[in-house]
Amino acid sequence: MEAVYQILTESQIKRDLFTHFERRQVVKRCWRKENGKWRLKDIPFVDDWDEKDYQFLVKCLKNTVCKGGYVFAVFYEGVLVGFASVESRRFGSRQQYVQLSCIHVSNRHRGKGIGKKLFQCAIVAAQKLGAEKLYISAHSAEETQSFYHSMGCIEAKEYDKVLSEAEPCDCQMEYALPSQMESPINMGNEE
Repeated sequence: MEAVYQILTESQIKRDLFTHFERRQVVKRCWRKENGKWRLKDIPFVDDWDEKDYQFLVKCLKNTVCKGGYVFAVFYEGVLVGFASVESRRFGSRQQYVQLSCIHVSNRHRGKGIGKKLFQCAIVAAQKLGAEKLYISAHSAEETQSFYHSMGCIEAKEYDKVLSEAEPCDCQMEYALPSQMESPINMGNEE
């Protein structure tokens, strides 16, 4: 059976959607910017979500849809295995950015290209929202940064003050959108 990608509506975003989703990430090393240079440091911890985190996630994703953003989901055999969200708010000195606010693949489904396709969905969503670039306040874990760099992301030319202060250990990144990209899923309103 093949993975199914779709755009979620507000009514589809409920706590039980994430019943079998496994956020768990064992982190060994993280990137830190010290004296203007990026360094990979030993910072071991386990990143996982508890019930409170999932409740907050549902609230945030519903808000994304309500405000005109996009939430994408990937299902395998009817079970959520990945999701991503792109906010509608434009920001930056030229209003060039929209935020890729989250992109996650369930632990057992990583390394299968799901994240790459979700990132492609985010690119098309950002284009539809009129942006020039995706902005990502990205987890600093070595594996997470490897993913974003493999997608072509670089350090953000402009840091968003609110996002960078909210997560000071995150890496502030951007991705310059191509002039046109075909979506791996039907984005609706196709002409």
